[in-house]
Amino acid sequence: MRHFDLIIIGTGSGNSLLDPRFADLDVALVERGVFGGTCVNVGCIPTKMFVHAADLAATPGAAARLGVDETLDGVRWPEIRDRIFGRIDPIAEGGKAYREEHPDNANVTLYTGNARFVGERRLEIDGKETITADRIVLAAGGRPVVPAIEGIDDIAFHTSDTVMRLDELPARMVILGGGFIAAEFAHVFSSFGVEVTVVVRSGALLRQEDRDISARFTELAQARWDVRLDRKIERVERAGDGVRVRLVGDEVIDADVLLVAAGRTPNSDQLDVAVGGIKVDDHGYVVVDEFQRASAEGVWALGDISSPWELKHVANHEARVVQHNLLNPDKLLAADHRFVPHAVFTSPQIASVGLTEQEAQRQGVDYVTATHEYAGIAYGWAMEDTTGFAKLLADPKTGQLIGAHIIGPQASTVIQPVIQAMSFGLDARAMAHGQYWIHPAMPELIENALLKLPLEMGHWVRRMSDVRTRG
Repeated sequence: MRHFDLIIIGTGSGNSLLDPRFADLDVALVERGVFGGTCVNVGCIPTKMFVHAADLAATPGAAARLGVDETLDGVRWPEIRDRIFGRIDPIAEGGKAYREEHPDNANVTLYTGNARFVGERRLEIDGKETITADRIVLAAGGRPVVPAIEGIDDIAFHTSDTVMRLDELPARMVILGGGFIAAEFAHVFSSFGVEVTVVVRSGALLRQEDRDISARFTELAQARWDVRLDRKIERVERAGDGVRVRLVGDEVIDADVLLVAAGRTPNSDQLDVAVGGIKVDDHGYVVVDEFQRASAEGVWALGDISSPWELKHVANHEARVVQHNLLNPDKLLAADHRFVPHAVFTSPQIASVGLTEQEAQRQGVDYVTATHEYAGIAYGWAMEDTTGFAKLLADPKTGQLIGAHIIGPQASTVIQPVIQAMSFGLDARAMAHGQYWIHPAMPELIENALLKLPLEMGHWVRRMSDVRTRG
C-alpha cells in the first residue's frame, strides 16, 4: 500500500490543479477513462467543432431570402469527423504522455483504472492496488444517463459519448430527450441532411430555460424537425439494421440510429464515495461547502461530480478555488456561483444567466422585465432575423439585473456584457447610459432591452445626485 500527499481523481479540470507549486508533494493522478476528461474528448470542444461545420452546412437555407443563391453540394462526414478527432485525440494522448514522461512530473504517479473508496482517504485501483493520501480531490466528472427503457439493453444505441464517431452519416435519427444535448445534436445532424425525430416526455424543449425562450425554441424546432412532445416510450427494438421506437399510443418510429440524450449523472456512485464518508445529495452530487470541501476530512470536490451546472467554465473556476485552498489551508477562498451563465449551441443559439422569470416568481423576487427583438436593431434588421430576442429581468428599485435570456444569432457572445454587469454590480441605467454601444452591432440588442426596463426613478435620481456631489 502506497501513501501520497495528494490524490486527484479525474484528469479534466482536476489535471489543471498541478503546477510547479505542487512539485514538493507526492501526487497520484487517477483516470478511469480517456485522459483529459469530458470537455476535450466528448463534450464542449468536439461538439462545438461539429456545430461550426453544421452552421456552415445550414447557410444555404437562409441565404436565398437575402438574394444570395447557395447550394450544399455535400457533407463529407468521415472528413469532418476525422478532422475533429484528428486534432482532439492527440491532445488526450499528449496530456497523458506529459504527466507520465516529462521531468516536471517526476513527483506525479498516473494510475489508469477504476478507483473506489475502501475507507477514509483510502482507494483501491481496479481491485488490485490500494493507495492512501492526506488529501483527495474528486474531479471524476459525470456520464450520460441511460433511462430504464424496455429493450434498451438489446439494441445498439448511442449517447453523446459515442455518436460523434459514427462510421457513416445515417439517413434517419431518433433523439430521445429535450435538453441542450438533444438540441445541439438535432441541429448538427439535421444540417448534415439527416432526417431527425426528437421524442420528448414533456410539452416543450429546453424546459429549464426561461419559459419564453423555451416556447420560442420549441416553435422553431417543430418547423425544422419532427418533434414529438408529451410522449412516453413503451419500448425500443431492433428493426433490420436500424432501430424501432414504440411510443405509448401505438406510435412507431423507425430510424437508422438512436441517440439517447436524457441528461447526465455524476460519477460519485462509481467511486463508492459513501465508503469514504463522503455525502451526496438526492441526485448523486458530492455535497461541498463554499470552499469546495466535501463532508469527509481532507476531501475536496469540483466539476460535474459536485456541480449541478455541469459546465466546463464552472469546473475551471472551482479548480482554481481548490488549487488555492490546497496551497493556502489557512486562507481559504470561496467559490463564486452567483451568476453562472450557460449557452446552448443549437440553431438559433441560446444563452442565459441569472434567474428565469418562473424562478423569480417561485422565489417571490420583485422584478420587472423587458424584451427586445433582433428585428428591432439595425444589424438584426440587416439579417432579417424575425425570431430572436433578448429578455432581461431587473430589480425595479435598484436597477440591478437579476436575469438575462437570449435566443438568436451569437447569443453566447451578445450576453457577455450582462454577465459582467451582474458580476460587478453595474445597474441597468448606468449600463445603458454610461458607455457607447457600437452602431450598428448586435450588442445594441442589450442596450435597447436595458432602456425598455420599467425601473423606478428614485434610485436613478439619487445615484446621479451622488455623482454630481462627488464631482
